[in-house]
Amino acid sequence: MSYSPPKSPRAPYPEALMQPHAGRVLAFVPHADDDVLGLGGTLCLHSEGGDPVKVVVLFDGVLGDPEHRYEPDELRGLRQEEARAGGKHLGLSDYEFWGYPEGHIPTPDEFEAAADRVAALLHSFAPDTVYAPHVGEFHLDHHIAARVVRAALERSNFTGRALGFEVWTPLVAEEIVDISRVAERKLAALREHKTQLEYNDFIHKALGLGAQRSLYLAPEARYGEAFRRLLDE
Repeated sequence: MSYSPPKSPRAPYPEALMQPHAGRVLAFVPHADDDVLGLGGTLCLHSEGGDPVKVVVLFDGVLGDPEHRYEPDELRGLRQEEARAGGKHLGLSDYEFWGYPEGHIPTPDEFEAAADRVAALLHSFAPDTVYAPHVGEFHLDHHIAARVVRAALERSNFTGRALGFEVWTPLVAEEIVDISRVAERKLAALREHKTQLEYNDFIHKALGLGAQRSLYLAPEARYGEAFRRLLDE
């Protein structure tokens, strides 16, 4: 039997980075805790390197309490406090909370308004690197966040680096950042999200994905975080 080349090429071998590219950083994350789960180590390395970092939490987080242990306004406030407390472990202090409702497919007008808001922040903050969930994320809020940010990047003619990160759904990595040196700080930040750890062992799950990503790093590496170009999916 003769060999036939595959119609689709193999996945690229990702570039291994000990330090993310320097510059101003704007990270759009769906929920308080996704900044830590998806790219907490990378943001920590940016901060250590002196890069200005702003984190925008897009959704209000009130669905993160399926047993209704908290009142919605109470939970909203607690999750913001947890985000700021977690950020301190990573050297982050510049947070915005936009409070969009979770679990909601936006109308066309809502989508356009959100994309315009993101585009305005891109203009005012002038980042060199933008992070957002990759569009292949299964979670509805993560997927909507990816689409909104991608639309804003396109209408803004953004020329910097725009990278998608993973939280629930693994991506085909183009870059992997070695976060081994700051992994304990990422774990300390995750432990601040007590309202979510009541329901899910995110620490165990984050360690598992991060450990798998270290396959592409140096033999001594323990944990990595994966990214791919946000506009190419």
